[in-house]
Amino acid sequence: MRHTAKKRFGQHFLVDDSVIESICDAIDPRPGQALVEIGPGLGAMTRPLLARCQALTVIELDRDLAARLRRQAGLTVVESDVLQVDFRALAAAAGQPLRVVGNLPYNISTPILFHLLEFADVVTDQHFMLQKEVVDRMAAAPGCKDYGRLSVMLQWRYRISVVLDVPPDAFDPPPRVNSAVVRMRPLAQQQAVDPARLGELVTVAFSQRRKLLRHTLGRWIEVQGLDTGFDLQRRAEEVPVEEFLALARAPKAP
Repeated sequence: MRHTAKKRFGQHFLVDDSVIESICDAIDPRPGQALVEIGPGLGAMTRPLLARCQALTVIELDRDLAARLRRQAGLTVVESDVLQVDFRALAAAAGQPLRVVGNLPYNISTPILFHLLEFADVVTDQHFMLQKEVVDRMAAAPGCKDYGRLSVMLQWRYRISVVLDVPPDAFDPPPRVNSAVVRMRPLAQQQAVDPARLGELVTVAFSQRRKLLRHTLGRWIEVQGLDTGFDLQRRAEEVPVEEFLALARAPKAP
């Protein structure tokens, strides 16, 4: 029976075999690894991944698709909203770090990326199909128009690289945007910082991109009473990730 994509789940099923093969080659799964696929859908990537790694955990919210997937040998199906999934528990059950992959629903891709942030220490790598615009923002360097809050919050924890671009006609139904596959590898040396504090200051910094930081972040630093030599005569897009991290750790003024 043909499964019709459900708009409320943001479903766009990957159907281009050459693209699927290229993604699987980039992931390069091996037997014995703890692979987790988010949003397997009709199993376009699931089947070739399973053929290479022999066992796979999939997270699927759609009840009908989850029922189909349970009929496939070698799959462990977690029927759940991915935003409710405890990836630390999955890693503990596997006895090793996870390799996380998926064609993420574009309507909630950013919340999924932020949810996974807290589990970066139990992940080996992540490969995701996303809207190309989002991937460009994730990988953007300071001084680039795409550099923003998402860039800082993810580059704090990951080394990010673009694997390949994917056109709309590789999907059924085709999305109205171009897509890309991104690779995210957790940094070996992750700087200790309060995520909530970092998120707050980065949100303030990028709240008015065209203004110098003295008009936005300057007020935040003053209210926090921080002892810092942070240069406020810049725009947020000019500030490297390391400087945002240093500011998040800045002590109170004596």
